[in-house]
Amino acid sequence: MLETTVVVIGCGATGIGALRDLSMRGIPAILLEQGGIAHGTSSRFHGLLHSGARYVVNDNESARECIEENMIVRRIGRQCVEETEGFFALTPQDDPAYVEKFLEGCRTAGISAQEVEVAEALRLEPNLSPQVRRVFRVPDSCVDGFRLVLHNAMSAQRHGGQVLTYHEATGIQLSNGRVQGVTAVNRHTGERVEIACQVVVNAAGSWAGHIAGMAGLDVSLSPDRGTLIVFNHRFTSRVINRLHPSGDGDIFVPHGSITILGTTSAPTDRPDDTTPTTKEVLRLLDIGEPLFPQVRQYRILRAFAGTRPLYTPGGASGRKASRNFHIVDHADEGLEGFISIFGGKLTTYRLMAERVTDRVCAKLGHSAPCKTADGPLVHDVDESTLKRAARFFPMQGLRLMADRLGDDLPGVLELAEKQPDNPLLCECEMVSMAEIEYVARQPSIFSLTDIRLRTRLGMGTCQGAFCSLRTVGALTEHGVHLERKPTDNVRRFLQERWGGLRFALWGMQAREMELSRAIYAATLNLDGAEHEQDC
Repeated sequence: MLETTVVVIGCGATGIGALRDLSMRGIPAILLEQGGIAHGTSSRFHGLLHSGARYVVNDNESARECIEENMIVRRIGRQCVEETEGFFALTPQDDPAYVEKFLEGCRTAGISAQEVEVAEALRLEPNLSPQVRRVFRVPDSCVDGFRLVLHNAMSAQRHGGQVLTYHEATGIQLSNGRVQGVTAVNRHTGERVEIACQVVVNAAGSWAGHIAGMAGLDVSLSPDRGTLIVFNHRFTSRVINRLHPSGDGDIFVPHGSITILGTTSAPTDRPDDTTPTTKEVLRLLDIGEPLFPQVRQYRILRAFAGTRPLYTPGGASGRKASRNFHIVDHADEGLEGFISIFGGKLTTYRLMAERVTDRVCAKLGHSAPCKTADGPLVHDVDESTLKRAARFFPMQGLRLMADRLGDDLPGVLELAEKQPDNPLLCECEMVSMAEIEYVARQPSIFSLTDIRLRTRLGMGTCQGAFCSLRTVGALTEHGVHLERKPTDNVRRFLQERWGGLRFALWGMQAREMELSRAIYAATLNLDGAEHEQDC
C-alpha cells in the first residue's frame, strides 16, 4: 500500500496545477489519471488564453480573473504561450448597441480594449471580412494546453509530487464519515493499487460526478460537448472574436501553422462524448463566414470535440450555465476529507488550483503560502545548450523543440549526441529521432498516441500518413518496444487520426485520405485483407 497526505484525481490543468501547488507547499501528494497527461478537456479546446473580454458583459468577475491569470500564465508558462493579441470585430450581423456594453465591461474588469481603424485591421489581417464595421484590440493569446499540463507536471515532480498515469480510480475508502484512501487499477497491467491518504481532491473534470459518486455523493455536474475545426494553414495571426454575446463558432485561434475555429455547445450524458458530427462542422463554417468570407475554401485538417464540466446546481445548461469554477467541501454533506472542484476555464487553472489547495491546507493546519505565480514552470534554455543542440537539430525548429521539451531537453540532447545522425521523422512539426526515442523510453509512454501528445508527432498536414510509419520503423531499429506490435501501433494511430478526418472529408482532405488509404490498406496491406490472385 502507498501512503501520502493528499490524492488528486484528474491530470488536466486544474488537477496538475493542484499537485504542483501542494508539492511547492511541502504537502506530500499523488495524482491519479485514468489516461495519459491531459487526457480530457485540457487537450480538447481551442487553445485560447482568454483576456476576459469574452465575459465582460455577462460575468465581469470571471473576466477580471481571466485577465489577471492571463498575465501570470504568460510569465510562468512562457514556453506554452504565443502572445498574439486578439481582435473583437463587429460584423453586419451583430448588434452595434452591444459595443458600449462591451467597452464598459472591459473598463470595469481592467481589460485594455483599444479601437483599431477598420482599414488598419484589414492591413494586419488581410483575410478578415472587409464588411466588418468596428474592431477592438484586446490582450488575448494562444496557449498549448497539453504542453501547459506537461510543464506543470515537470514542475510538480521537481518538488516531490508523484504522477500515476493510466491509473483509474475505482473506489474511495471511507470510515466514520472520513476519507481513508483511494483504490485504483493500473489500466495496462491490471494491478490493484491502494493509497492511504487524509484528503482527496476531485479534479476529474467531466468525470468529477462519477468520482463523487464513488464516495456516495450526488453532484450537479453536466458535461457539455464542444466541437472545433482545425484548418491546415494559419490564415490569421491574431485571435479573432465576433463582437457579440458569446455563442457558438465565434472564435478563430491561430496555433503554429494552423487555425482553430470553435466551439459549439451541446449537452451530453457522457463525459467521453468526444465525437463531432458533419452537421456541427457545417454549422461552424456558417457562423464563421461573417468574419472570414473565404472560410469554406480553406482546407479543413480535422474536426474534434471535448466536454466541458459545467456545474449546474440550478438546472441551467449549455450557454446559460456558468463558466465560473466552484469548489465544494463535502464536509458540509457529512464526508470529511473530500473536496471537489468543478467548471472553470483553462486560463484560470492556476487560480483554481490555488483556491482548492488553500482549502486542503486549512484542513491540514498547514500555513505555507501559495508560490505558483512566482516562478517559471520550466526554466529557459541557456545559450550554450542551444548552441550544442544546433549541431543535431534543424535550426528552423530549434527554439520550438527546446520550448516543447522543457526539462527533457538535456536528456534528448545527450541521446542525440550519442547517435550517428538525428533525422526528422515528423517534418510537419519538426520532430526528430532523438526526441521521439527519448519520449518513447519513458515509463508512462505506451503508444504512438502517447508520443504524439508529448511531441506533436502526426499533428501536421499529413496527419500521420508518413511519420507514423517512419517512427515505428525507427523505434524498432533502435530497440524501443511499445506495448503493442508495430503494425498494431500504426493501425491504432491512423485510426485515431481518422476519427477526426471523417467529419470533414471533402476537397483536398479527401485526396489526402485516399493517399493514406492507398499506402496503408493497399501497398502495405495494413488491414490484413486477403487479395484474390489474378486469373
